[in-house]
Amino acid sequence: MGATFIWLNHGELDHTAQVRTLRIVTLNVGSLLDAGWDERLPLIGQQLAALDPDVVCLQEVAQSSSRPNAAQQVLDGQHQHGGSLEHIGYGGLPISPPPGMFGDEPDLLMGSAVLSRWPVEIIETHGLPFAPNTNTSRQMFTHELVHAQTAGLDLFSTHLSAAPTDGRHRRLQVQAIDQIIRAARGPEDLDPWQPTRPAMPAILCGDFNAEPDSEEIRFLCGLTPLDGRDTFYQDAWRVAGDGSAGYTNHWTNRLGSDLNIHRKRIDYVFVGDPFVRRGKGGRVLNAQIVIDEVVPDDADGWPPSDHAGVLAEIVWPEDS
Repeated sequence: MGATFIWLNHGELDHTAQVRTLRIVTLNVGSLLDAGWDERLPLIGQQLAALDPDVVCLQEVAQSSSRPNAAQQVLDGQHQHGGSLEHIGYGGLPISPPPGMFGDEPDLLMGSAVLSRWPVEIIETHGLPFAPNTNTSRQMFTHELVHAQTAGLDLFSTHLSAAPTDGRHRRLQVQAIDQIIRAARGPEDLDPWQPTRPAMPAILCGDFNAEPDSEEIRFLCGLTPLDGRDTFYQDAWRVAGDGSAGYTNHWTNRLGSDLNIHRKRIDYVFVGDPFVRRGKGGRVLNAQIVIDEVVPDDADGWPPSDHAGVLAEIVWPEDS
């Protein structure tokens, strides 16, 4: 099936055209630190399959010699419900939780993953930096950027430092992410008038653990510089969401309530600068909050994760 085609009426351009679109989902699955993984896994598979995405970015994906890779479990789970994702790219880093917290798993990894309809041609994992005086959450999580190339797309899945007071770490991390993406894409991607500029920008997804008005998110959106640096990515929800707050993490969720997490939007699909890209590549058409249906629908029901997912639909030129 692959990417879908839709008809667009471009208003002031006064024409209607059929364009190919990319459907992408991001979700922090919470496969290790959150309760109820065995109960939640089928919900993730079922709700993901119903969305029929082309590519998916996952975070908090655990794996060890005694623990199946959680992204592979999600891939298999959506197959059981008719999902079309076939390929996986995974990047994990070691974590060091308190002794006995997860049993004896000396080779325990946590990381991010990309699922795709198409083969994953490149997979690279980059650890992200920290400022001095880090807190204990550094032992509990990994903070990484995973680069996957599939069907000519450059996808990046990331998880940033978690604590609300970790802004100083996240500010370093988003600058590192921007540098890594620039290096992967090459200088022609920055020049809108370069004939060889790719039609499709980079796509950056993940759990940023930062709210929209934070400096780290404002930096990515081109709204504030950091250390003299500027960049620009489209926040898909800001561009094409339904106008609501778009909360993805909150205490009305059973798992979020256990963690006493206030309502906030911290999960994002970012799409690189679309300015004058051929075929309108990178135009964000739609953004939705997804994979948040509680089953059964009552106080004792399981949500798929303590995070909701985000779905974005993006113009994807056929010649890209």
